[in-house]
Amino acid sequence: MTATAAEAPLHQPRPGLYTAGQPSAQQLRQAATNGVTTIIDLRRPDEQRGYDEAAAAEQLGLRYVRLPIGGAADITEANARTLDRILKQDSGKTLLHCASGNRVGALLALARARVDGASTGQALQLGRDAGLTSLEPLVRAALEQAQP
Repeated sequence: MTATAAEAPLHQPRPGLYTAGQPSAQQLRQAATNGVTTIIDLRRPDEQRGYDEAAAAEQLGLRYVRLPIGGAADITEANARTLDRILKQDSGKTLLHCASGNRVGALLALARARVDGASTGQALQLGRDAGLTSLEPLVRAALEQAQP
């Protein structure tokens, strides 16, 4: 069974950025109606979405970007920096999602600390605001490691 945004609520951790679990086709249409211009999907291609999300986004005129994050092993500083670069390419509103919001929050927390220089506490709070749950101990450990 896949999580959907109906089960995992829509968050707005910062202006212009919405985070969620897997949106339904209807929620994708609502996002477009509400001014979202880009969808960033962190789910692997083999994860079931219930519909062709890329095609639905294209039909709505949305930019669709896939950055596959498989789980804990992919919660890395390199992937956080890649996500940060993708987010900075969009001047409109963005919907960033995975299955539940957990991977979203993890990468945003890492980016907040490593790219923006935020404290561990500030980074984790952004992560939680975006949907970080079970990956928090892994993110905390990564943030508390000295940078090379």
